[in-house]
Amino acid sequence: MKLNDLNIEYDKLQKKYGEPTLNSIYNGGCSKNPDYCFVFMNPTGRNIASLPNWHGPRSPWLGTKNIWDLFFAINLFDEELYKKIKSMKPDEWTESFAKEVYKHIKSKKIFITNLAKCTQIDARVLSNAIFREYLSLFEEEIKLVNPKTIILFGNQVSSIFLNEKISVSQSRKKLYKKKIGNKEFDCYVVFYPIGNGRFNIDKSIEDIKWIMNQKEKI
Repeated sequence: MKLNDLNIEYDKLQKKYGEPTLNSIYNGGCSKNPDYCFVFMNPTGRNIASLPNWHGPRSPWLGTKNIWDLFFAINLFDEELYKKIKSMKPDEWTESFAKEVYKHIKSKKIFITNLAKCTQIDARVLSNAIFREYLSLFEEEIKLVNPKTIILFGNQVSSIFLNEKISVSQSRKKLYKKKIGNKEFDCYVVFYPIGNGRFNIDKSIEDIKWIMNQKEKI
C-alpha cells in the first residue's frame, strides 16, 4: 500500500462525517522517515485546499496564518516564506505557493497531518467516535511514513491515538510509546496551539523545543 491509496478511504469518510461540499484534507511534507510528524485534530473550511475548485496539494493549514507562528518559532520555517504567509489573504494562496510551502516543510524533514481528515465548515468539536473511525487508517499512514518522533496536539488527539486518558498539562515532556505492527514509535503530547488553545502556544513552543533538544542529544 502507498500513502495515496489511503486518500480514497479518507474521501469516503469525508462524505460520511465531513461537510459534503468540501474536500477532505490529507497531509504533507516529508513522507519518508521524517524526523518529526505533527498530528493535529481535523481540518476546517478555512483551508483553501478544501474548496472543490482547488487542484493543488490537499495539505493541512493552507490559506491560514496562525499555525505558521509555531513552526517559525521552533526554527522549522523560512523567514521569507513566513512573512509572505502573514501578509497574504486566504484567497491569495495559489497552488504553486502551497507547493512551495510544503516543499520547504519537506526539506526540514517534517510531516504534517491530522488524525481525522474530514473537513468541517467551522471549528466544531468532533466526537471521540469519529476520531476512532479514522484510527486504523491513520495508524497505517504512520507505518508508511515511519517518523522518528510523533508530536500529538491536544488532549483528544493524544488520548485517541495513545489509547489512554491524556491530560497534556499533566504529561508535558513525557515520552510515550505507541506500538503499530512490530514497531514502537516515540510520542510526545503538547498543548493545542490554535483557536481556543491559542493562549497555550508559548507552552507548545517551549515543549517542542525541549523535545527537539532531547532528540539532538541522542
